[in-house]
Amino acid sequence: MNTFSSLGVEPARAICYSGFRHRQHPGGAYPTYEQVKEDLLILQPHWKYLRMYDCDPHAKTVLEVIRRENLDFKLMLGAYIEGEMNNFNCPWGGGVFTEEQLGQNAALNQSKITKLIEWANEYSDIVFCLSVGNEACVEWTDHYVHEHKVLEYVKQVQSKAKQPVTFCENYVPWLFKLEQLGNQVDFISIHTYPVWEYKHIEEALDYTKDNYYSVAKKFPHKPVVITEAGWATNSNGRGIDPENVNEKYQKIYYEKLMAWADKENILTFFFEAFDEPWKGSPEPLEPEKHWGLYKIDRSPKLVMRGYKDQYSKV
Repeated sequence: MNTFSSLGVEPARAICYSGFRHRQHPGGAYPTYEQVKEDLLILQPHWKYLRMYDCDPHAKTVLEVIRRENLDFKLMLGAYIEGEMNNFNCPWGGGVFTEEQLGQNAALNQSKITKLIEWANEYSDIVFCLSVGNEACVEWTDHYVHEHKVLEYVKQVQSKAKQPVTFCENYVPWLFKLEQLGNQVDFISIHTYPVWEYKHIEEALDYTKDNYYSVAKKFPHKPVVITEAGWATNSNGRGIDPENVNEKYQKIYYEKLMAWADKENILTFFFEAFDEPWKGSPEPLEPEKHWGLYKIDRSPKLVMRGYKDQYSKV
C-alpha cells in the first residue's frame, strides 16, 4: 500500500528528530532557536518529514523555526503520554508509580492531548499527522497506558483535528492486542529494531520486512507506516552485542532500508537524526545515546559523509 498517497503527501525521506545537546534534556534546558535552526539546515537537504515526540518547548521551537525560516519540512507531531498504570514487567524497574502519581500522569496526559489538538490546528500548514503516544502498550514499557485509554485519546484528537491520527508502537502489540485500536486509527505506526532483537546486519532487512508485512497483513485496509527503524553505532553490551553495532553497519542498514521503502512507497522514519547524550544510563557507551546519523557535535557519521539521494535539494 502506498502510504504517501494514503496520507495525502508526496514521496520523500523521513527522520526522527530530537535536538537535545550536552546539558539539555526534556524538562530541563531545551535547544535554542538558533540551535534548532542549525539542525534543520543540516537535515533539510536530505529529509522532508520530521517526527517529534511531544508537545513541549522543543517542538514549539521547531514549528516556529520552520514557519519563520520558510523551511521545506512537514512534521509528525506527537503527545508523549505518561504511565497511567503500573507495569511490574518493565525489565529495568521503571513503570511503578504511586496512586497519586498515576492520577497526576492521567491529568498531564489530557493536557498534552489538548495541546496536541491546539498545535495541530495552529500549525496545520506544517503538521501533517498526529500521534497520541509512543510505546505505551508494549509489555516492557515504563509508561504503560491501557489500550482502551489510548483509544479514547485517538477518538478525541480525531474529533477536533483534521490531520490523520495514529499511535506509535513496537510492531508486536499490533499483532495480538491492539486490534480495536488498529481499526480506529487512521494509519498504523510500527517500530522495528532488528539489532535490539539480536539480529546480525546480514539478516536485519529481512527481519524488518517480516515485522512490517506481518502487521500489514493483520490490517489489510489500513496504511502502515514505519515510525522508527534504526541501527546504533555503540553499545556497552546492555541489550546489544557491541560487535554488532558500528557506523559501517548503520550505513548498510540505512541504505538497504531506504531502498526497500522507496521501492514499496512506505513512509519510513529513520531513528534518528542526532545522538542524544541525555538518554539511558550515565555510561558513555550506553546504546540509547548512539542512534544518530550525526554525532552530538553535529558531525556526520559514515552514512552521511557526502551522502545524497534522489530527494536531496542540493
